[in-house]
Amino acid sequence: MQNPTAAARPQGSTRRAHDYHEIPGDSFYRLVILLGFALMLYASWRFNVFHGVLHSARHHEWGRFVVGPAILWAAMGLLMLLFRTLLWFRYRTPPLANAADAPTMTVIIPAYNEGAMVARSIESVAQAHYPHDRLEIFVVDDGSEDDTWAHIQRAADAFPALVTPLRFERNRGKRAALEAGFRRGRGEVMVTIDSDSVIEADTLLAMAGAFRDPKVGAVAGKVSVFNREDGLIPRMLKVRFALSFDFLRAVQSTYGTVYCCPGALAGYRSSVVRKVLDAWMKQRFLGRACTYGEDRALTNDILNEGYDCVYQRAAIVHTLVPTTYRRLCKMFLRWDRSYVREELRFIGGIVWKRPLRARAIAIVEFLITNLRYPIGWATLALLVSMTPVHPEVLLRFCCALLLVSAFNMLYYLRSERSWDFIYGIGYAFFSAFALFWIFPYALCTARAGLADALTLRDCG
Repeated sequence: MQNPTAAARPQGSTRRAHDYHEIPGDSFYRLVILLGFALMLYASWRFNVFHGVLHSARHHEWGRFVVGPAILWAAMGLLMLLFRTLLWFRYRTPPLANAADAPTMTVIIPAYNEGAMVARSIESVAQAHYPHDRLEIFVVDDGSEDDTWAHIQRAADAFPALVTPLRFERNRGKRAALEAGFRRGRGEVMVTIDSDSVIEADTLLAMAGAFRDPKVGAVAGKVSVFNREDGLIPRMLKVRFALSFDFLRAVQSTYGTVYCCPGALAGYRSSVVRKVLDAWMKQRFLGRACTYGEDRALTNDILNEGYDCVYQRAAIVHTLVPTTYRRLCKMFLRWDRSYVREELRFIGGIVWKRPLRARAIAIVEFLITNLRYPIGWATLALLVSMTPVHPEVLLRFCCALLLVSAFNMLYYLRSERSWDFIYGIGYAFFSAFALFWIFPYALCTARAGLADALTLRDCG
């Protein structure tokens, strides 16, 4: 079998530094990003990129009702982006644990119809740099209907002292599979990894290192794309994931409130998990059992207990992502449904238990982030209605989108320093014109039940 860690590492990504300030040229990228703010503002007005759109919109039948709120939201969003950027510059990667003092660890890998990929996942964990006398691995086959169990058994035979295979006779859902590992695990730290993902060699030590801080209850790893060579969608998602993790989660980590420790790679303090496990398994929303979004739900439970949730840049996992539009939409639909449920839960109670600084930042983020939906939909409707009369508006809108997405790629270049940033610009247009409908649909179907959730399982 090919070494999964080597197979997963993106081409051209050999850098192993644990923090940007260790990398030559980081000061240059910081300066370029800050200058980018000034350049973007200057270019937008000097060349009438935004001004032309606004001028035409004000003369539309109902455009004046959209322009004012859109300008206010854009100004608040720009200030929020600047504030996030300054926090991002302050983020420091938690140091890795040493093999000599690493805590006992339980790794749980739930699997459903994963086939041969689950063996790669198990092998990457078993071969990671972690003392085997303090490591146990539970692999749970959640009633798979293909040959997943055979691959799990072969991997367990290859690592008999480490891997414990468990099998459900029927499909019970990812929460139940994780629960089986949580209840059997004896580690001080518990790490969950998706069965379509492989970790890098230092990932487990990196996850353990973040728990040296007794205030930390959960840790989010850095998720990258395993199959980025498999088409345009995976290449675009690689850039999106880099921005989502190396920017947003790093920012959230500076005030101890990472909102979602992802299922692809997350770590938990076992004593905290045991406190919330029963409530997590019984979670309901609008009268129905919650069968998806288990990662964000568990993160919320841990925040609710008063613990911090942080991001560990040095803990890297490479995961399979959808390669088709249909599967991509299903994945985002599942994510957005859980986003709706857990955002309401967070703002309705959990945020008020956070420390004052974290609470204030989280509330402002909640308001600015979620205002983008009604304003964005209204702007899109205005654009569609104006284009037949003012076709130049669509061109100006595309120029504005190009300008903003190109600026955002400065953040990606600080993280990856790769020509793949071009796919990030493409993703901005793809998202604006092909994915805009997903969140409204998720909002209207957030109560989707077990049958809907199970149809989404094959989408990552």
